[in-house]
Amino acid sequence: MSEQRRTELGNLGEFGLIDKLTGAFVNRNAGTVKGIGDDAAVLYRDAEHYTLISTDLLIEGVHFNLMYMPFKHLGYKSVVVNLSDIVAMNGTPEQITVSLAVSNRFPVEALEELYDGIRLACEHYGVDLIGGDTTSSGSGLLISVTAIGVVKKDKVVYRSGAKPNDLIVVTGDLGGAYAGLQVLEREKEVFRANPDIQPDLDGFDYIIGRQLKPEARKDVIDFLAELDVLPTSMIDVSDGLASEVLHLCKASGTGAMIYNAKLPIDTNTSTTAIDFNLDPVTCALNGGEDYELLFTVDQQDFDKIKGNPHMTVIGYMTTPEQGKYLVDSNDSLIELKAQGWNHFS
Repeated sequence: MSEQRRTELGNLGEFGLIDKLTGAFVNRNAGTVKGIGDDAAVLYRDAEHYTLISTDLLIEGVHFNLMYMPFKHLGYKSVVVNLSDIVAMNGTPEQITVSLAVSNRFPVEALEELYDGIRLACEHYGVDLIGGDTTSSGSGLLISVTAIGVVKKDKVVYRSGAKPNDLIVVTGDLGGAYAGLQVLEREKEVFRANPDIQPDLDGFDYIIGRQLKPEARKDVIDFLAELDVLPTSMIDVSDGLASEVLHLCKASGTGAMIYNAKLPIDTNTSTTAIDFNLDPVTCALNGGEDYELLFTVDQQDFDKIKGNPHMTVIGYMTTPEQGKYLVDSNDSLIELKAQGWNHFS
C-alpha cells in the first residue's frame, strides 16, 4: 500500500466502502438472485419462494455501551436489527445464527442474560436459533447475527422499484431512538462524575425504550398484505430517514420530495430534543436506529393506506433531474444529505 494514495475510511463511509470493496464482484451461481446492495441477499429456494439472508455486527463501544444497555435488552436488540432487514424485503424471518467474541471480563451469568434476550426475540417473532460460534476477544464484546427468511417470489420488494410520483411512506414515528440515546449519554456522564447520583430517567420511558428495545415492523408487512398493497420499494430506517431516502433514490434512479410538516415525530421526542438544544426534525432525518420501514407505493394505493395509524405519507418520488429535497415550513427547498451514522467518521 502506497502512502501517496492512502484514502481515509471516513471519506467513504460505510456504504461507499462497501461499493469500493465489492464493485468488482460478480454473481456466478444461478441461485443468487440478488447479492450485495439491498437490505438482504435473495437466493433461490423453490418454484414459488426466495430465501432472504442478512447479517450484522454489533460491537461494544461502537454500537452499544454496557453502562446503560442491559444484557437482556442487548440480546433482544441484536436479533431485532437483523430481522428488520428481512422484513424490509417484505419477507418473513424464520431462523437466526448468533456468534460471539467475548473477553474473560464477562461472567457466564452475563451471557446467560444476553441469551435470555435472544430467546425472547425468537419467541416474539417466531424464529429459530439454529447455530453460531463463540470465540475469545482481546477486549470487549462482539455479536454477529445472521437472519434467514422467506418471501414469495411475486411479493419480494427491493430498494430499486420506485418510480416518479410514487408516494413515500414511513411507519411509526422517527427520532425517538436518538433522543433516548441523548438521555442515556447524559446520565452516563453524570454517573461518571458522581457514582452516588442515581440516573434521572423519569418521563423518558418511551424514547429510552426506542433506543434499548426497538422492534422490527413485521406487523406492518401483515397490514400491507391485508390491504392488498405491495410497496414498489422499501428499506428499514437504521441510519436516519434522509440516508434511507437517498438509498431508495440511488437504487431506483429517482429524486424525492419530502415535507418537514409531514414527518411523524412523537411529543416525547420533540420535547426531549428541544431540551438538548436539538431540532426534532434533525433527529428524525439523521438520528437513526428507529428501525421503522420506509417504502413507496403507487398513488392508486393511497386510498388503501390513508388514515392508517401505522403509516404516514411524507412525500413523493420525483424524476432524478428534480433532485432530492426536504420542503421546510416556509416552503423552502433544502437539499437532502446523508448526515446520519457513519461508522468510520
